[in-house]
Amino acid sequence: MVALLRIRRIITCNTARGFPLSHHPSLKPKLLSTLPLQLQLQPIEWEPLTKSQLKTLVLNHYTHGNFTNLIQNVVASPPVLFTACQNLAAAPFRPASLPDRFSIETTSRELRENRFDVEACCVTLTPSSETTSSPLVLPNLKLKVVIEAIRMVLEIVYDERFVTFCYGGRVGMGRHTAIRYLKNSVENPSWWFAVRFKPHRFEHFHVEKLCSVIERKVKDAVFIDFIKRLFQCKALVIELGGDWLGRGLPQECGLCTVLMNVYFDGFDKEIQEMRLRENRENRELDPKMIGSGLDSDVFYKPVKVYAVRYLDEILVATSGSKMMAMELRTGVVKSLELGLGLRVDKVNTAIHSAVSEKIEFLGMELQAVRPSVLRPPMSEKAIRARKKFLRQKEVRALELRNARARNRRKLGLKIFSHVYKKIKQSDGFKFDYNIEDQVQKIFRSWADEVVQEFLGNIDECQEWHRSLSAGDFLQLRHIRNQLPPELIDAYDKFQEQVDKHLNPIKARKAIEEEERRVKEEEEQSYSKGTVADLTRLCLKVEAPEIVIRKAVKLVGFTNHMGRPRPIEFLVALEDADIIKWYAGIARRWLDYFCCCHNFKMVKTIVTYHLRFSCILTLAEKHESTKSEVIKHFSKDLKVYDMNGNHEVHFPTEREVKMMGDRNLSDPKPVDGTLFLAVVRLASNEPPSRCIAHFCDKTTTVFYRVHLLHNRLNVNPLDKEKWVQGMGLIHESLNHKCLPLCTDHVNDLYMGRLTLQDIDFPYCVDVD
Repeated sequence: MVALLRIRRIITCNTARGFPLSHHPSLKPKLLSTLPLQLQLQPIEWEPLTKSQLKTLVLNHYTHGNFTNLIQNVVASPPVLFTACQNLAAAPFRPASLPDRFSIETTSRELRENRFDVEACCVTLTPSSETTSSPLVLPNLKLKVVIEAIRMVLEIVYDERFVTFCYGGRVGMGRHTAIRYLKNSVENPSWWFAVRFKPHRFEHFHVEKLCSVIERKVKDAVFIDFIKRLFQCKALVIELGGDWLGRGLPQECGLCTVLMNVYFDGFDKEIQEMRLRENRENRELDPKMIGSGLDSDVFYKPVKVYAVRYLDEILVATSGSKMMAMELRTGVVKSLELGLGLRVDKVNTAIHSAVSEKIEFLGMELQAVRPSVLRPPMSEKAIRARKKFLRQKEVRALELRNARARNRRKLGLKIFSHVYKKIKQSDGFKFDYNIEDQVQKIFRSWADEVVQEFLGNIDECQEWHRSLSAGDFLQLRHIRNQLPPELIDAYDKFQEQVDKHLNPIKARKAIEEEERRVKEEEEQSYSKGTVADLTRLCLKVEAPEIVIRKAVKLVGFTNHMGRPRPIEFLVALEDADIIKWYAGIARRWLDYFCCCHNFKMVKTIVTYHLRFSCILTLAEKHESTKSEVIKHFSKDLKVYDMNGNHEVHFPTEREVKMMGDRNLSDPKPVDGTLFLAVVRLASNEPPSRCIAHFCDKTTTVFYRVHLLHNRLNVNPLDKEKWVQGMGLIHESLNHKCLPLCTDHVNDLYMGRLTLQDIDFPYCVDVD
């Protein structure tokens, strides 16, 4: 019995820490043989590791400045693999509900014994013969879990070693965080350039250099060899200069972002050293020194260098001269080409003026403007409207005070009449407790409010002061000499109190002083804003209006005149699916461009073009008019379920008005949702398991994938017709059939489920 309890304790301890039982020194084979058969066959339910627990597990293998045995002791740990499953899961799941597609225990044993077959876990999807696209290699769910476990380990190893301007693939360091840094930190930029790469993939040279960089911190030959095998079988593909990194497309892997940050880490540190060197050479002057030794009207602007990198997008800005920007560009291009072996597009990596030219970064347009452009002063009409509103507010407050005084007076009269009536009818009140203190507090509070309100009224105080002090004969000297001294002293004290509390001169002086202070503050803020508008440059971030309107027209939301039109292809979908498809695109656009200065334009496109295109599509399907569709679904496009409860998927007009730059997130672009539509098959296929990650539902329906850019007959290489910077889903996924449950097909339409969360190797081909 003691041995059994000891084994149970060791099982609990080691599975929580991630160590296999066979590695525990205190468990002898003889002791293991005493374990009952029921306990041997009982599956172990792991708990997902927290970030601190995972960090402790990784740091336990840190010795002499290097990490060792990460594959066998960390990645192969069942709790780590279970945590990776939890990260990949499209829905919450229990250990007992893991699908039968792979076993955590078997995967852990294969990794620990270094016999994990990467090639066998990859599936090649071949596009149709009509296209010239290369085959797409995708990992199955088992390999995805291992890749996610490796990503988690590398994140613990390198995340704290990355520079501060490295964004993408890091927790809390997404697109909106990079844009927030640019808007808040970049001041007075004069010249900048964005690095553009020629489209090319990581080759053997890049993989070897990446592995050599990792070997500086990770002394694990098995770990390095596993990463090389992932690149060899094309389960990991890193392509620079493309339009699919960080977009949630199926050809992208979560490990790619971490490996790209590791590969660019040396380059980032060179840029950081360059920035620190410029800051040392151009130090900021002490404000006391400027105010005493120099003219106070002189403004000193130190030369600074700013840099931001989001995966393969690099932006470098400087407040110095154009010659300095050219030197920075030469150094950056040289470091990327010679140091990292990357192919830079030197023609498009051009220097632009920050004031007169816009530059594209992260799918948005940046430009240096005056502060008054971002926060324009109020117009005269707005000032008059504001003053009118304040006057109306004061009138409403006065009416409320008068109503309170009137109700209080009525209540007081009722109380006194009731008390007087009771006293007349009886000899007095008899209570078990004393209420005099409560009554005194109530009347004292009322009296204080009345007195304060009276003393705050200057006209009332002036009238009482005039009646109590003007024309008094007791001020005459011959009269005062004939009166008793006690009376004269009492009168003087009374006059002092009258002057103290009722004299309006002090109150008028206080009001005039307050008005003068407010006027001075307005003048100072105006002068400060004027000086800042003449001496400072801020960053304005805008959504690319031309690109968005071109995408709206390309997909078919609008006609050639810019008016909403129906999309005939979507008529084959259910009513709710049509609304959810439009809602997913609308929310993706709103979430992505909520940090832009012209967010109002994006709101207009969503509330007008997309909403009425959806309404017209529903009218086209039911052969009805727009008014009838609005009457049935309402303008908010409400959908009713089987129980009669309505659901609103499309953003309402009130919800759109309340949106703005309030959160820091890393939203996915709209590419994966804009050119994807899944249509339910009319045939009755046998039930199959949902292919969303770790979904154990078998009540599924088959949906066929349709890529809209194939139906548009537009070549993505044609820059005049195609939308610049718009990513594409791989051609091999066209016409594939996906067994999905109801919840996950709704999430796919709404954009909550990306194509990365689907196990495409288990998709089928149905005629």
